[in-house]
Amino acid sequence: MMEQQLAHLDVAKRKIAIVGRLGVYPMVRLSLPARRLLAYLAVRGHPVQRGVASAELWPDVPDDIGRSNLRRALWHVPRGWVSATGDELALEAQCDLVQAHQVAARALGGEPLSLEEIELLSDDILPGWHEEWIVPAQDAFRLLRVQALEAACRTMASAGHHALATQAGAAAIAAEPLCESAAEALIDAHLAQRNRYQAMQCFRLLAERLDRELGVTPDPALAARVGIGGIEQRPH
Repeated sequence: MMEQQLAHLDVAKRKIAIVGRLGVYPMVRLSLPARRLLAYLAVRGHPVQRGVASAELWPDVPDDIGRSNLRRALWHVPRGWVSATGDELALEAQCDLVQAHQVAARALGGEPLSLEEIELLSDDILPGWHEEWIVPAQDAFRLLRVQALEAACRTMASAGHHALATQAGAAAIAAEPLCESAAEALIDAHLAQRNRYQAMQCFRLLAERLDRELGVTPDPALAARVGIGGIEQRPH
């Protein structure tokens, strides 16, 4: 029992960040193989079999070479950060992605967010990393955080927390510039604060992006919201 308690305390002391960038605390020097392995286990969020880890981290090499690369990476990881139970590897550290998912769930459930929580949802998982094993997780988290930020924008605008509402809405648009529902939430938050200029700017940026990327115009109901319904039909 005492050993389990000490192990739990050790895990609580170790933290890894993968939202926005890769970082570890306490700060330790990590080789590239160690960085990749820690990031991989943090993204997975659960124990992974060695064969699966080596195949996903080194998909273009034979299985025996992939397993050798995995052993080398484990040798580079500082002691205590990864545990091996049977054929499974597990990250022994707290990860900010877990907190981000909890914050997103609260927002989707209609709870307001703090500025710090909005900032946590304002970044992707390891931007700039494009390996096959991480892309699906990046796409899924981006969709989740856009939906959560949009929900938080609407919740806080309804509650009169306009400054935080516009921060959440702006973060959602920054993550997904073509998302009309997020733009609508931000426009409504601006209008609730009587900031018609910001609402109009948000609409025009959306219109420009939709036209450039998709060749379509925003929903007419959204145009009417900012008072420019029918503007496209005016004679030149």
